[in-house]
Amino acid sequence: MNIFRFRFQAMKSNCEVVLVAESKNKGQAIAAHAIAEVSRIERIYSRYRPESIVSRINAAAGKDSVSCDSETITLLQYADKLYETSSGLFDITSGVLRKAWNFSEAALPSPETLTSLLPLIDWKRVEQKDDRVQLPVAGMELDFGGFGKEYAADRAAAVIHGKGVRSGYVNLAGDIRVIGPKPDGTAWVIGIQDPRHREKTIASIPLFSGALATSGDYERFFEADGKRYCHIIHPRTGYPVTYWRSVTVVAPLAITAGSYSTIAMLKEDDGLAFLKDSGMDYLAVDKFGRIYHNN
Repeated sequence: MNIFRFRFQAMKSNCEVVLVAESKNKGQAIAAHAIAEVSRIERIYSRYRPESIVSRINAAAGKDSVSCDSETITLLQYADKLYETSSGLFDITSGVLRKAWNFSEAALPSPETLTSLLPLIDWKRVEQKDDRVQLPVAGMELDFGGFGKEYAADRAAAVIHGKGVRSGYVNLAGDIRVIGPKPDGTAWVIGIQDPRHREKTIASIPLFSGALATSGDYERFFEADGKRYCHIIHPRTGYPVTYWRSVTVVAPLAITAGSYSTIAMLKEDDGLAFLKDSGMDYLAVDKFGRIYHNN
């Protein structure tokens, strides 16, 4: 049995499946199922694909409700729990702020633009009756970007496990779900990127099982007048968060790890208390470069 790595692109990110198999051909055949599952989730939930359920709900905003399958309803229920857990900071209707922030052109939005978009952010206004979901106001949008990639990592790992693999992991741009330890029983060692030096790591975290995800201000950002503006936007102010450089969380599921790391970022200087209360392991770097961790 050998360890094989299969790299692929999904969700505009570098991804990989690492697994133990008898041969590369057998490993590749299994990895193909996992990659297909990631593609399926991207196809269903990407807001950039007009055929996705998210795009159809957004296109019908202010006009009609849309029938959703049970998987989508479950994810919407999870979004509701995140909203409550974060005191309203993790709000999947806040993705509409992408219309204000242009990270490719490093452009600050005008106050008028933010003023027009902020009233469209309010998860509690989303209407759901049985399997039908409706955004009540034209211009409102849902965005699963806050947990879609992590959900895909969990699903891909489950697919591989279902094929009999007991050793390996799925890595979707740093959001990792471990299937099981290495064949010799030792842990996979995951390097945590230095948020200010792409080629350096600040820690190595061993994982036998479970998941790890990182949110940070270094993935998509620009600087203007000496100030960094990252892609994690506070839903109430409409401006990027500033307190944390990165937050890494270890949890049983990747979707949980990713959600909690993002909530900690959104909570700014209250994020550390949130992480401590969560009971999960974490590694956080604040704006001064100070490192905080639990285990």
